[in-house]
Parts: sequence; structure tokens; C-alpha cells
Amino acid sequence: MARAKGGLSKTFVWIILGLLIVGLAGFGATNFSGTVRSVGSVGDSDIPLQDYARTLQNEIRAFEAQTGQPLPFQQARDIGLTDQVLAQVVVATALDDEARRIGLSIGDERLARELRQIDAFNGSDGQFNREAYAFALQNAGLSEAEFEEDLRADSGRALLQAAVVAGVAFPDTYVDTLLAHIGERRAYSYAALTGDLLTDPLPEPTDADLTAWYEANIDRFTRPETRLITYAWLTPDMIVDEVEVDQAALRAAYDERRAEFNLPERRLVERLVFADDAAARTAADRIASGDATFEALVAERGLALADTDMGDVTADDLGAAAELVFAAQPGSVAGPAPSSLGPALYRVNAVLPSQNTSFEEAEPDLRDALAMDRARRVIDAQIQDFDDRLAAGATLEELAAETDMRLGQIDFNDLSEQDIAGYDAFRSAALAATEQDFPAIDDLGDGGIFALRLDGIEPPAPRPFEDVADAVSQGWVAEQRVTALAAAGEALQAQLAEGRTFEALGLTVQSEPGITRNGALTGQVAELRRAAFEMEPGAVQVVTTPDGAYLLRLDEIIAVDMSSEEAQLIAGAVQDQAVSDVANDLFRALASDIQSRAGVTINQEALNAVHANFQ
Repeated sequence: MARAKGGLSKTFVWIILGLLIVGLAGFGATNFSGTVRSVGSVGDSDIPLQDYARTLQNEIRAFEAQTGQPLPFQQARDIGLTDQVLAQVVVATALDDEARRIGLSIGDERLARELRQIDAFNGSDGQFNREAYAFALQNAGLSEAEFEEDLRADSGRALLQAAVVAGVAFPDTYVDTLLAHIGERRAYSYAALTGDLLTDPLPEPTDADLTAWYEANIDRFTRPETRLITYAWLTPDMIVDEVEVDQAALRAAYDERRAEFNLPERRLVERLVFADDAAARTAADRIASGDATFEALVAERGLALADTDMGDVTADDLGAAAELVFAAQPGSVAGPAPSSLGPALYRVNAVLPSQNTSFEEAEPDLRDALAMDRARRVIDAQIQDFDDRLAAGATLEELAAETDMRLGQIDFNDLSEQDIAGYDAFRSAALAATEQDFPAIDDLGDGGIFALRLDGIEPPAPRPFEDVADAVSQGWVAEQRVTALAAAGEALQAQLAEGRTFEALGLTVQSEPGITRNGALTGQVAELRRAAFEMEPGAVQVVTTPDGAYLLRLDEIIAVDMSSEEAQLIAGAVQDQAVSDVANDLFRALASDIQSRAGVTINQEALNAVHANFQ
């Protein structure tokens, strides 16, 4: 944390600069009407209305950038984003108020140093430039005095925070204990118990057995919350057969893509360039005599084969080297021959013959591509009309009856994948819809469109036994098989514990030489590792899973090597994480204490005024 102390102030400089310059680009230019300038206060310090608005705008933009979807303001409120932003600015103001109360700030010399470290204020020579400084602040709608006051307050806040979290450390015992737990490994042997161990056939289930199993495992057969949705949709595939494509357009498309349909002969080539002809000739002689291979020459130059790969090239791509390279056989090395970088050796890996596709051969693919493109444009041209109809009160049923859109209904839940439910855009809209929403045209992402209406929501409910009878029967049989295998394994368990080997018991053994609690499982089931970390060396246990049973023996507990490089890296990560967690707790405690002592007041009317500008 000592290292962080010096960098916190600089970090906050960039934060405030981003908020003021980037944030103001979208919101800072907005002036709220009235005389209210704050959304509340902490102690004697106001919470600037513009600070809250800018921070909220930035958080909404960040959310949209992360999800790739627009975030309506109402949805932002529903997910708690407004409350989160309000908490952020309250905490920031609380720190400002405390720093001001105890007189914590920075002097002019430190302020000047902070300003010189901001690239946005530098001139072409990389040095602080007064005109660049004034111009950047003017674009942000700030005066120098306002910005410098904010910077002083921000630096004071950073100093206060650093004073609280600096020096947090944990004793070696804490780190070593966690490291011993995280780095400990278990070596074990196991064998899958197979059906040939069963001497008796599995019983046949009665109706009562199946009913009881169905009721005991009702969660497996419970349908998730289901949204009853009516929708109308239209995709290019639906109207592609109705789209006319004339021969002139097909000819024009063929001419435009002629190079794609008519490919000259090519070679897959690797090229190794040398400084001069003598070096290239020496290398070619070494290959010819068998003293070296092309790969060896590449390695001698400190290169990888990928560095020499030219891909597939035509004669035009090779210039003066084309004749020599195109005469070479696959697998041979040609050269030296000239290149744009100097004399080079060329290895020919494959010959790609020329490809010539006539217009008649390409016509079906061209027709499909042009028809799909035109179908998309036909749909795009109708979107406004469809939207207008819905806005005028048309139902989805009427829209489907009067246009090319097709009507559908779906009982939608997390398991739905068929047809329109396979589109992410539809899934998002279906989950966000309410029964009060009016249908509106939305984009499917592939040129198609849709509109939906939520007709109702059915809570989770068990599916009728009759509908899942086959699955119930299969589940009951699988459970009986696992139970029988486990019983057979228990008969072998004592023999294995007494020293007999897996092989002597007729079992195929597999071994895990040492795996940590979080190590990657390579073809194993998680239950085996979980059981191994609950056993003592030499212990034997039958482990069951929903699909089978295993006989497991713990062979060894391998303690972590505290002096290893890996252990030291883990120890450092554990220490950093623990310090970070405690520092965050201390910071939250500080912020809470300040707010409790100073008092927090929120102006709900001012908040409502800010929110109205987002809607």
C-alpha cells in the first residue's frame, strides 16, 4: 500500500479529467433550469448537481459499452444504477468535507506539478502549455479557477484515503496458512465401477416407484418461469423467393467479383531474406549439401517459421522471383532470388492450381446473395410503415394479416431455443417486456425485424407426470444402477484397503499424481477431487455421481513447497488480495463514519430534475 500512496493523487487527476472533459462532452453543456445547484449535502459541503449528472451519464455509457445494448433510463433506475451513482458522489463529497474540515490540501507547487503531468495540457514539445491548458478547459466549459479548485479537492481526498489504507499488511502466518491450503496437492488412484460387476439384473420399476421418484426429484421436472408471448416477425429468408433479380444485376455482380471467381495459379511459400547474395548463396549450398534444413536456417536467425510465411502468392506477388519459385516442386527450396527486402530463399509448400468459375457456374450463388441483400432492403424500407401502424393502434394480429410479417406465439423461458428464440435480440426483448408495453418494431440483427407482446407470465410449475414419464423411467433406472454399482464397490473397498491392488480386483486403474483444490480436471469428475481432499492417505472410498460410481484411494498428501517460484507468486497474490480487501473495508468504514458525523441531506426534487433530463 505504500507504493499506492504516491500514485493515488495522480490517479484521481486522471479520473477528474476524464469526468470533466469526456463527461462534459455529453452532459456538461446541459444547464438545469432553476436556482438549485446541488442534489444534497454532506456536512458543510454541497453535492454538485452537475457532478451527479455527469457521473450518471458516464456510468450509463460505460454500461452500454460493456453490453453493446442501449440502456433506457428507466431500466437504469430498475437495476439500481442511479442509487449506485448517488452513493458514489455522496462518498466523494464526504471525503471532500472531511479533508476541508481538517485542512488537508496541496500547495501551489504540488498543484503545478500535477497540472504538468496531464498530457492534455501539453504542447507539441511535450511540455505544459498555457494555451493548451486554457483551450482544454474552455472546451470543457470550465474556468481555470474551477478546475484547480476541483483538483485541489481531489488531491486532498486522495491524501485522506491514502492515509487510511497505507500500511495495511498481514503477518506471514496468515499468508502461509492460506498458501498451505491453496497449494496443497492430493495424489490418488481411482477406477470406474462398470456393469460387469453386477451379478443380478436391475429391478423393474412399478408405477408406485416411478411416481415416488418423480415426486422426490420434482425440481428436475419443474418448468421455469414462462413468459407467454405473441410476436410478429419478418426475415429475409421469408421473402427471398419473392424478390426479383434481373440478369443485368447478376452480370454486374459477377464482373465486380471476377477476381474472386477467377483465381490464378498460386503457391504456398515461405521466404527467408538475407543481407546479401553471398550469405543467401552459402545458405542455399548448405541446404543442397544436406548440412542444414530450411527450418534450421530460420532458427539460426532467431526467427520462427511463422515469420517467414508469405501465405498463398501469385506470380505477380513474387516479382522477379516468380519464374524460379513457380518452377520449383512442392517441398523444395528455390533461390537465391530477389525480393523487395533483399536476396532470399523460397520454400514451396504446395501448388494451388488456377480456378476459373464461369458466369453460368457462379449464377446460382450470385442470385442467392443478391436476392438476400434485396430482401433485407425491402424489409428495411417497410420498418417505418410497420412502426406507424403499431403506433396507430394496430395489433400484431392485424399487422401480420395486412403485411408480410408472420404471427407466432411462444411460451418463452431460459430453455427456449427454437426459431425466433434463437436470436439474442428477441431474448433480451422478451425478458425485458412488461404487460403494459406496447409492441414496437425491433431489429433481429441479420436484416430481420420483430415486434412482441407479453400476454402473461406463468410462474414455475411441475410438468405433468405423463409428459415426462420416459425421463422419469430413465432417471429411476440410472439411480438404481448407480446404487448397485456402489454396493459392488463397497464389497471391494475393504480388500483394497487391506493392500490388494486395483489390478488384482479386476479393475482398470487411473492415477492423479497431484492436483490442487482448484487445479484443472483432465477427464476426471469433480466428485473424485472433492472426496480426495476429505480423506487421509491410504483411505479408500466409494464415490458416486449421477452417472456412475468409482473406487477411490488417496495415495499421498503433498504439501506446498513454500520456497518455489510458483508458491511465492501465489503468496504475493494472496497478500495483495487480503490487503486490498481490508483497505476497502477501512475506506468504507471511514466514509460511513464521516457521513454519520457530518450528516447527509438529499434533495429529492433536485434528483428528480436531473432524472427528467435523461428521459
